[in-house]
Amino acid sequence: MVISAHKVSTVIGPNCCQSIELNKHGQSFVSRARLKYNSIILPCNVAQAQYAASCLLFVTGIMFNTGIGQHILKNPLIVNSIIEKAALRPTDVVLEVGPGTGNMTVKLLEKVKKVVACELDCRLVAELQKRVQCTPMQNKLQILIGDVLKTDLPFFDVCVANLPYQISSPFVFKLLLHRPFFRCAVLMFQREFAMRLVATPGDKLYCRLSINTQLLARVDHLMKVGKNNFRPPPKVESSVVRIEPKNPPPPVNFQEWDGLVRIAFVRKNKTLNAAFKSTAVEQLLEKNYRIHCSVHNVEVPADFSISKKIESVLQEAEFSEKRARSMDIDDFMVLLHAFNSAGIHFS
Repeated sequence: MVISAHKVSTVIGPNCCQSIELNKHGQSFVSRARLKYNSIILPCNVAQAQYAASCLLFVTGIMFNTGIGQHILKNPLIVNSIIEKAALRPTDVVLEVGPGTGNMTVKLLEKVKKVVACELDCRLVAELQKRVQCTPMQNKLQILIGDVLKTDLPFFDVCVANLPYQISSPFVFKLLLHRPFFRCAVLMFQREFAMRLVATPGDKLYCRLSINTQLLARVDHLMKVGKNNFRPPPKVESSVVRIEPKNPPPPVNFQEWDGLVRIAFVRKNKTLNAAFKSTAVEQLLEKNYRIHCSVHNVEVPADFSISKKIESVLQEAEFSEKRARSMDIDDFMVLLHAFNSAGIHFS
C-alpha cells in the first residue's frame, strides 16, 4: 500500500509527545517533541490524520512502553483459557486490570453482565473504546483511567489481570483486603513471583509473601506462559495463578500477623531465637509492650528485660529452635497467640 507522508502524534506522558511519521512507503519513524500537559498535535487535514493513524496501526501498532510493564497478551488460546478458569457467570461484574488493547475485554463482555476495566495509558483506553463503539457491548463496559494502586476498587465478583509485574505484590494485598469479598481472581504474574505465591514450608521460594497470601486465600498455579505469547515479549517467563479469598477470613489481626511474620522471615534460615535478638526488633517490641502495659494499667518492673521476655515466650511455646522456612500457618498462629498472651504485640 502506497501512502503519502503524514504525521500523527500521541501523548505518552505529562510533558512529552511521541510523533510517528509514515513515509510514502508506509514505513514509520519516530521523533519526540516537548509539549504542554495533555496537548495533542493534529495535522491540518483531520481526514488525512485518521487515515494515517489507521495505516500506522496496520503497519506498526501502538508503541508500547515496556518501562511501565506494557506487554499485551496476544495468544487467543491463553486468553480463552484464563476466561475459562475464571468460571464466569452471566450475572458477574468483572474487574479487569491492564486491559491493554482489549483482546480479553471483548471476550469477557460476551459472557458477563459488566466489565470494569482499569487502565493507566490513555492511548490504550482510546483503542479499547474503539473496539466496543457502536456495539451492544458498549453499555456493558466501564473504564477507570488511572493507577490501580491509587484507585478505589468498585464492587466486583471476579478479577482478571495482566498487570505490570512491578506492582504484583501491592496489588495482591490490595485485592485480598478489599471488601466486600470477591469470588476469585485469575492473574498473570512473573513466573518466580507466581511460584512464591504457591510455595509451601520447606520450599526454596517459601517466604513472607507465600504465608501471608495463603493465610488470606487459596492459591493455585494454573499454567505457564512463555515470553512469545506477549507483544512485545517480556524478559521473563510468566504464569497464571488463581486466587480465591477465604470467606470468612481467618480470626487474626493481619497487622499483628504480618509484624510477626516480617521479623521471622528477615532471616528465614536462622532459628527464631536468633531472629528475635536484633536490637531493632527488641526496641520495637519493648515499646509495644510498655504501651500495652500502660493501656491496661500494668506496672512494668524496674528490672524488666524484653530479651528475657521474648526468650521465655519462645521456650515455653517450644519455638526457640524452629526456623521460619519450615513453619506453616498453624505454627505462626500458635506463636502469635503466645506472644500476645504475654503482652507482646507487633503493631
